[in-house]
Amino acid sequence: MQNMLNILPKLAKDKHKENKDFFKRLKKKPPKQLDYIMQELHDAEFQKTDCLACANCCKTTGPLFTNKDVERISKHFKMKPQPFIDQFLRIDEDNDYVLQSVPCTFLGADNYCSIYEVRPKACSEFPHTDRKRFQQISNLTMKNVEICPAAYNIVEEMKKRIKL
Repeated sequence: MQNMLNILPKLAKDKHKENKDFFKRLKKKPPKQLDYIMQELHDAEFQKTDCLACANCCKTTGPLFTNKDVERISKHFKMKPQPFIDQFLRIDEDNDYVLQSVPCTFLGADNYCSIYEVRPKACSEFPHTDRKRFQQISNLTMKNVEICPAAYNIVEEMKKRIKL
């Protein structure tokens, strides 16, 4: 896995223009079965991908925390929301709650998440490759292929399977 993580930024950079062109065409004319295809590709990839062997998303990026996330996680810590925010979060340039720093505060040395059961929605849905109307999140997907080997593999398989 570490070898893949070492070469992933270059692989993603080399495929950037190709992916950008593909997603542009996908947005204009998504196949009728796109959601079904993406679910199938997502499921197949995660049959063979062990996120615990990687955790690159947790090490390199931070999720957005919705108000619901803040409520749920602060309750888990038996804290009121504001002290939780003060201790762990900051407001970014888009006025969203994000972690004060990366790697994620809640990531253990063993790549386990200490708040897995109550983790933010953005974490539970990552890398968003099984999302409905997938063509609408092409910019997010372009970023995710740079940090997530599974997202990279899913996009490569998608380009083979969907001819535009």
